[in-house]
Amino acid sequence: MLPALAALLAVVACSPGGPLQVTTVQLGRSLNSDDTVGGHTTRFKPDDTIYVSVLANEPGRSTVSVRWTYSGQVVSEASKEVSYNRESATEFHLQNSGGFPSGDYRVDILVDGEPVASRQFRVEG
Repeated sequence: MLPALAALLAVVACSPGGPLQVTTVQLGRSLNSDDTVGGHTTRFKPDDTIYVSVLANEPGRSTVSVRWTYSGQVVSEASKEVSYNRESATEFHLQNSGGFPSGDYRVDILVDGEPVASRQFRVEG
């Protein structure tokens, strides 16, 4: 019984307690195997897949959401429930099989419903 209690206490002590603290937001054309962005850019072609990665350098548990907008209109939203015991990267992406219209876009990052960051980017045809 004592070893089981010790194991349970170790798991609880290592579990993330507070909300995720975002340290960096990356934007680009490709994704690395660790869910960080490769090919960082803020300029995209209409047929590109657009990746955003939300990085945190400490444990945390939260709902991470993104809101993609074009000319002030929401074009997509997504959320992920996350729980990390160490530094982390949470990936989201936007793609359009018909291609994106040229213009100015923005992605807003929210943690537990609160805005924490945003990135502007442009699609150029």
